[in-house]
Amino acid sequence: MPAVAEIDAVTIDAFGTLLELRDPVGSLARLLPGYDRAAIEHAFLAEAAHYVVHSYRGDAAGLSELYAECAGVFNDTLGSELTPEEYVGSLDDEYAVLPGAADELVRLRGLGLELAVVGNWDRRLPEHLERLGLARFFGAIVTSAEAGAPKPDARPFALALERVGVPADRALHVGDSPADEDGARAAGMSFLPAPLASLSDRLA
Repeated sequence: MPAVAEIDAVTIDAFGTLLELRDPVGSLARLLPGYDRAAIEHAFLAEAAHYVVHSYRGDAAGLSELYAECAGVFNDTLGSELTPEEYVGSLDDEYAVLPGAADELVRLRGLGLELAVVGNWDRRLPEHLERLGLARFFGAIVTSAEAGAPKPDARPFALALERVGVPADRALHVGDSPADEDGARAAGMSFLPAPLASLSDRLA
C-alpha cells in the first residue's frame, strides 16, 4: 500500500467508485407500466454489460449510434419499444455521488494530490460530473470514448496522467473492478480497491 509521500496523483474510476445509479429499474418501470420489474432489471443489466464493453465508441461521432444500440439491447431483451432518448433520459437523472465520495475528494486535494477520473464511459461523463458538482476537483476527466479504448487497456490511464503531468510510478488508481486493477497495473500505477470514501485513511 503506497504512502501519501510516495504519490502525486490519484485517478478514480467513475461508475461504482465515484458515482452510482440510485434506482434505474424504478425509473424505467415508470416508463413501462405493466412490465414485470424483475424482467426490467434483467434487461437493464444486459444493456449495462453491453455498454461497458462498447463505451469507447461513444465519442461525438458515435454517441447516437451507441445509444440506439444500447436501447435496442434493452428492448430486445424485454420486448419493449423505448426510444433511445426515452431510455437514456430515464437514467440521466438517476446518477448520484456515492456516500462519502465528495468529502474524500476534499481531503485528497487537501493532501496536495492531483486528481483525475478514468471511466469506461461515453463523452458525456464530464457533463454528469459538472451537474453533480464534482468536475471542479479534477485536473482531467478521461473516458474510454476519448482514449479510444476501454479499461483494462492502459491508454485511458496514460492519457489522464499525461494531462495532470504525473508519471505512472507516482500515481495510484482507485476502482471497483478487475479492469481497474489490471489497467492501472498495465499503465505502471499502484492500485487500491474502492470504496473511495476510506482512501485517505488507508494511505499509510
